[in-house]
Amino acid sequence: MIRVLLVDDEQLVRVALQHVLGSAEGITVVGACDGPGALAEAEAARPDLVLVDVHMPTVDGLTVLRQLRALPRPPVVAMLTAMATGGHLHASLREGAAGFLLKDSPPQLLIESVRVLAAGGVVCTPAVSHSVLSALSARPPASVAAVSSAPTAATSVTGDAAGDGAPGLPGLPDLPGLTPREREVLALVADGLPNSAIAERLGMGLTTVKTHIGALKRKLNAPNRVALAGAVYAARG
Repeated sequence: MIRVLLVDDEQLVRVALQHVLGSAEGITVVGACDGPGALAEAEAARPDLVLVDVHMPTVDGLTVLRQLRALPRPPVVAMLTAMATGGHLHASLREGAAGFLLKDSPPQLLIESVRVLAAGGVVCTPAVSHSVLSALSARPPASVAAVSSAPTAATSVTGDAAGDGAPGLPGLPDLPGLTPREREVLALVADGLPNSAIAERLGMGLTTVKTHIGALKRKLNAPNRVALAGAVYAARG
């Protein structure tokens, strides 16, 4: 069961999101509050995932994100926004946000996005993905495939398929200081695969995948998987 906490200053939005997500199999909403109550609610409810409104008047979303990521066992945090662009999105990315969702996304897209995030994936809905990823590389990505409105879609970003990797792997990034295995893992992270899928694809244990991703974050100074994807785009040029 995926435990979700909703943080938004508008009660109507909280109620709507709670209704949509609470109706989905395998998802339970363990709390809903505004910005000032987010930290206490998260400590009490211990959610797997927190959806946080970017723009809140009293305690804004970026502050809530920092508070949640500073917890001893921080949950996954994704940002909710009514607009597709803005500096708040890029700042949230630097602070460790795992995804960005539009508030007016179709219900099935929100449900699928929650599942992808909980599985360790990266989610940028189509309207915000171009803005976010463009800020991470010198040029806009050639292809952004994010979670689409199709119920079965679960990928977040894709790039060129050409490269020097094993058959079936996306093009491997040419980044210095990485081992061949780290480059394979990084390419699959950029392709939107969660840890379990990467482990199956490369024939390694889940703990080993997590170890590689931790090493990649340190080597590339990347706070999260979205930033790792941006590094791949920059490398592919």
